[in-house]
Amino acid sequence: MQLRPFLVTALSPAVLAATPAAQAQNTPIKFQLDWRFEGPSALFLTPAAKGYFKDAKLDVTIDAGNGSGGTVTRVASGAYDMGFADMAALMEFHANNADAPNKPVAVMMVYNDTPASVMVLKKSGIKTPADLSGKKLGAPVFDAGRRAFPIFAKANAISNVTWTAMDPALRETMLIRGDIDAITGFTFTSLLNLEARGVKAADVVVLPYPDYGVKLYGNVIIASPKMIKENPAVVKAFLVAFAKGAQDVIANPAAAIADVKARDGIVNPELETRRLKMAIDSAINSPNARAEGFGQVNGPRLSLMASQVSDAFNTKTRVNPEAVWNGAFLPTKAELNVLPK
Repeated sequence: MQLRPFLVTALSPAVLAATPAAQAQNTPIKFQLDWRFEGPSALFLTPAAKGYFKDAKLDVTIDAGNGSGGTVTRVASGAYDMGFADMAALMEFHANNADAPNKPVAVMMVYNDTPASVMVLKKSGIKTPADLSGKKLGAPVFDAGRRAFPIFAKANAISNVTWTAMDPALRETMLIRGDIDAITGFTFTSLLNLEARGVKAADVVVLPYPDYGVKLYGNVIIASPKMIKENPAVVKAFLVAFAKGAQDVIANPAAAIADVKARDGIVNPELETRRLKMAIDSAINSPNARAEGFGQVNGPRLSLMASQVSDAFNTKTRVNPEAVWNGAFLPTKAELNVLPK
């Protein structure tokens, strides 16, 4: 019996080039959010859902987080390539781990102003930051507002406060019960959590950090040193696709929440639309953001924040602002023009 020739040897180079194995694969990126899937996560889920990352030849996996500190640590460990985290948490990691071989770097500003604030119930009689002196405050130990409170206190001559730590889920409940006088947190998180527990927004006094002398930056997109060194074009492609998606989200927050709902079916679309709008108005499309430009930072302001974080967080070494920020991968001015007029 005559054997037929092995068929694969008869395939032409053109046919081989057309096979899936030979086609160029999208670059995988593991991305860690700072928190669970809520309204603001649409900034990343929408460009993924609309195929903007895929169009940029990226295969982006987006996972929920449990705090900025954890996100920074996981990107530093190599478990994630990129992430979304509070700039202060990134600065703290750098200053406390000077010898760490893989310190993540911020590559795009997203929350130009920190969303942190102090919140109290109106019935407490607290109306201004000065009224907080001698009061009992509460927040999880890792809360960005609590960590940065010394900066807020110094700017407003607040003294003799005491702190109570709790799980994030208990923060607003303890305020309502009167166990504490005030809480710190991201406004778009704690204010809506208070409402969900039956408190009217009109019965809450919000003292936003940016309104009371604290010019800290908020959340940034961070990248691992390995990603920056080995795939700089991939970092830039990610930021271009992100900016395109962010423009869609800012233009139509309600539509963007559908992408969050698709990822986590238990979210309340109306509530998360409000949360996203609050984040946009207070931290993304703020006067500072419009003045400095979306995605960018102001050098002197970043240096001031580095000094303030060094003092407030009592870091082992001083924060070097030049080490935590790399704007070399930012999209063009036209691509960053995402804020409404």
